[in-house]
Amino acid sequence: MALHINIEDLLSARTVESDRIEYKEGWNPDAICRSICAFANDFENIGGGYLLIGVSENIETKIANRPVKGLSTKEIGEIQKEMIALNNSIRPYYAPKIFIEEVDNKQIIVLWVLPGNERPYEVPETITAKHKVWKYFIRKYASSIEAKNADKEELISLSNNIPFDDRANTQASVNDISMVLVQDHLRKIESKLADDIGKVSSIEIQQQMALLSGPNEQLFPRNVSLMMFSEDPSKHFPYTQVEIVYFPHGEAAPYTEYQPIKGPIPEQIKRTLDFLKTNFLEERIIKPKDRAESTRIWNYPLQAIEETLVNAFYHRDYQQREPIEIRIYSNSIIFINQGGPDRSIQIQAFNTGLVRSRRYRNRRLGEFLKELELTEGRATGIPTILKALKNNNSPEPRFNSDDNRTFFEVELFIHPAFIQKPLVTIDISSVVWDLQGINTLLDKILLLSGNDNEGGIAGGIANDIVLFIEQSEYQAICVANDIADDIVSGIAGGIAGGIAEKVIQIIKLALSPKSRKELLEGILIVNNANNFENYIQPLEAIGWLTMTIPNKPTSPNQKYLTTLKGRLVLELLKRKTK
Repeated sequence: MALHINIEDLLSARTVESDRIEYKEGWNPDAICRSICAFANDFENIGGGYLLIGVSENIETKIANRPVKGLSTKEIGEIQKEMIALNNSIRPYYAPKIFIEEVDNKQIIVLWVLPGNERPYEVPETITAKHKVWKYFIRKYASSIEAKNADKEELISLSNNIPFDDRANTQASVNDISMVLVQDHLRKIESKLADDIGKVSSIEIQQQMALLSGPNEQLFPRNVSLMMFSEDPSKHFPYTQVEIVYFPHGEAAPYTEYQPIKGPIPEQIKRTLDFLKTNFLEERIIKPKDRAESTRIWNYPLQAIEETLVNAFYHRDYQQREPIEIRIYSNSIIFINQGGPDRSIQIQAFNTGLVRSRRYRNRRLGEFLKELELTEGRATGIPTILKALKNNNSPEPRFNSDDNRTFFEVELFIHPAFIQKPLVTIDISSVVWDLQGINTLLDKILLLSGNDNEGGIAGGIANDIVLFIEQSEYQAICVANDIADDIVSGIAGGIAGGIAEKVIQIIKLALSPKSRKELLEGILIVNNANNFENYIQPLEAIGWLTMTIPNKPTSPNQKYLTTLKGRLVLELLKRKTK
């Protein structure tokens, strides 16, 4: 029968990590036996591994060299015979699954080494030696090495310790597995095994995919097969569902509780993402005046939402009768998952992205999700979330758990441009419409709208001018939107009448960094100290302009850039006729 995954995924290490794949150009019984032993011991609960025989490795890329070298029909026959003796050399007895695959018009052998249920396993250092020296082997990085000292003690302590999703479920039947769902999965990942459905028995297909456990006369589905391929996993693992609650005005106010999302785990992930995209995710396109390219921002970046959700399914404790809960507020989304991270991981480590667990509750489930490209691989979830938020200029997330690690909570915060605030109402009847009076009004507006962090933003412009421009653009629009419509025109009219035209011209020119000379000549006056003191310095003093090199005011490379307050002036003037 065909391999259960796409062979190209193994040759390119695309959905299976490279440290779980070993390429062997030829047949070397001793080395191969050690690797089988190491994968079967599955010391780090990563899901075993694959040996590809007849394939050499590219030293630089760590993937297969193409075209593959391949094996002759005679070599394949001899290897299959020797595999019988090799399997007997492992104690307790272990036999990997063997596949003959055609690649680049040549044949290769693939050994699928599943985590063994009777670990620890040991093999002779040299199979053909008369006096055999038995040793335990484990995987470290991409190598099979002898387990010594503390590693050996820890390996022995793992005896019969099987992750939950790989255990047999004796309360379920093989009939609980839907072959329609199995076939759909195999077609999605482009496995040739999908073509065998209908030609061979369902039991053989399920055994080929290692979905069953036990002898032929008493087979039971593994928990992972019920999670992935039963129509309703909650029959076997109560409350395996997603519950979404919306609190538009906080938890003390009325809220909306949506119908729980149920079904096979891949379907739950898809339906939950579709629901969030349709109802709560929003994209905006900002067109900076000084650049041809538009900038797209999301209230919550989709990749961060997807990775957080998939990780909740991957790492949750299915023995806990609690759902995955998503709590949506006006300015954040919280994902609550039962079953916290390993106690060896400090919560603070999540903020850096340097998180690596030694033990996975659901190693097989993770493999299936990776095959569907719903997650990238081990220890990549948190870095992916942090990167997606950073790329969207979103705030950093919040991670939380308790001392007993009974739950894990991830809170994603809305992009500042989407923050919902009450409309700013302000009395403009007493405003003095000159430069200082308008500046005082702007300070009040920024304070009331929650955007009084001008100094913090301006302080970072020397490091990233583009980021400053984009943030100022977004915030100016947001602040202007916060002002009640009935006073916008009054403010705009007051600004237009109270500020000299040359001031407006300067802050327009400085929307992209400009030198003193460029600004003064741009408003058609002479570049001298007197004009600099009369036109540029006052705007810099009240915070409408800022220096691009603030630590060196007299630098010959000094330029000036319009700040949030300056951009707010221009944004309000645009609304004068509205």
